[in-house]
Amino acid sequence: MGGSGADGTSAGKRPNEHLSSWFVRSGWSKGELARQVNRRARQMGAHHISTDTSRVRRWLDGEQPREPIPRILSELFSERFGSVVAVEDLGLRAGHQSPSVSGVDLPWAGPQTVSMLSDFSRSDLMLARRGFLGTSLALAAGPALIEPMQRWLVPTPPGESPAPDPGGRPARLSQPELDLLETTTAMFRTWDAQCGGGLRRKAVVGQLHEVTDLLQEPQPPATAKRLFKCAAELAELAGWMSYDVGLQPTAQKYFVLGLHAAKEAGEKSLGSYILSSMSRQMIHLGRPDDALELIHLAQYGSRDCATARTQAMLYAMEARAYANMGQPSKTKRAVRMAEDTFADIGLDGEPEPDWIRFFSEAELNAENAHSYRDLAYVAGRSPTYASLAEPLMARAVELFGKDEVHQRSYALNLIGMATVHLLKREPEQATTLAGKALSTAKSVRSERVNTRLRKTVDTAARDFGDVPEVVQFTDYLTTQLPETAEAV
Repeated sequence: MGGSGADGTSAGKRPNEHLSSWFVRSGWSKGELARQVNRRARQMGAHHISTDTSRVRRWLDGEQPREPIPRILSELFSERFGSVVAVEDLGLRAGHQSPSVSGVDLPWAGPQTVSMLSDFSRSDLMLARRGFLGTSLALAAGPALIEPMQRWLVPTPPGESPAPDPGGRPARLSQPELDLLETTTAMFRTWDAQCGGGLRRKAVVGQLHEVTDLLQEPQPPATAKRLFKCAAELAELAGWMSYDVGLQPTAQKYFVLGLHAAKEAGEKSLGSYILSSMSRQMIHLGRPDDALELIHLAQYGSRDCATARTQAMLYAMEARAYANMGQPSKTKRAVRMAEDTFADIGLDGEPEPDWIRFFSEAELNAENAHSYRDLAYVAGRSPTYASLAEPLMARAVELFGKDEVHQRSYALNLIGMATVHLLKREPEQATTLAGKALSTAKSVRSERVNTRLRKTVDTAARDFGDVPEVVQFTDYLTTQLPETAEAV
């Protein structure tokens, strides 16, 4: 954006050491950062922005850019490092955003939820580029995320839920039509497990937009509740698929909107599941404290209605959070609770909703294995915790290897087992497992799988660069799994 209109005043400025540190670690040149800023600005419709290397140099020298530049830089660095890099972390000042239209602090009311779901899904379908959907999109973390989510527990005030159809007209959707909507959602969930988030994400977003169109019409209360439940499941799935292909801000926004829809549907267990997905994302982004807060919120909110399978899943995610926080005793306790509660599945006779059926014996072993694996890394590559992870990960790999549906999980656990062997200083075995994971990764459109595989092989190359099998596979991976540009 040439000229002084692009930035704030620069009187008395000092070099921005925070921004300089992140910039140096990124490995980008000033020209590359400028090009990425310009590309992201165009995607959000800010066509007046035209950054160049001299402008980047001035930011590094202490000049404060105006919005939306700080938020764009925050997103670019967050994506680069795989963890939340807030505007303040870059030594920049964030512009004011109205909480009602941006971030995650949204009104907990039915009509607003429908409107925001409709607008957001429509924007996603129109843009579908790197998940940047206008000026409302930014990753939230810490109190800015946790405090708004706590309102999920607050009962909806009378008069704020969707009003019944005033005309008392019959349902606009027949029972078979509603059943079909729910069956289609389950089918999308199966496709995601088989093929990864990249293949069907836009189809899920399109279906979500269709459901919100139905919610904008007068519906009988029972129909509206079923539609809100369907919208919540589709929003969670759209968020999960966005997370899987690396669109982190988009994923978080869908999760938040899905939680709002679950509240309108009166589905506390489904809400706890969505919070667990948000928790998993926070672990991925290096925010285990936030992950733990979200899981505890999910556990408290669904304490009177969650099935044993759902409770076991929440305990397993609690263990993941504690492991990444470096708390061994609490990790082990949560792992035991997950195992004990999983053993109670079916004793209550409660029917299981489709969204929790993924949490099988294989998934239980996988989550608990990853908890011990993560704990091993946090504890300085502890061989003790790696040994605890190994039999659980082996069982997960064995079970997922027999499962034709959950192919992404199979690949992720092969990679997980490879990391365990690296922790045990067994690079040859790690390379063999990485090779098996690569075969599956080629059939699964999941940037999460690809990224984890690359990181694991990078770790092997760094720690065991003199081992011939590692050298050979590192070169092979570069040709077979090149870094691709954009996910859709």
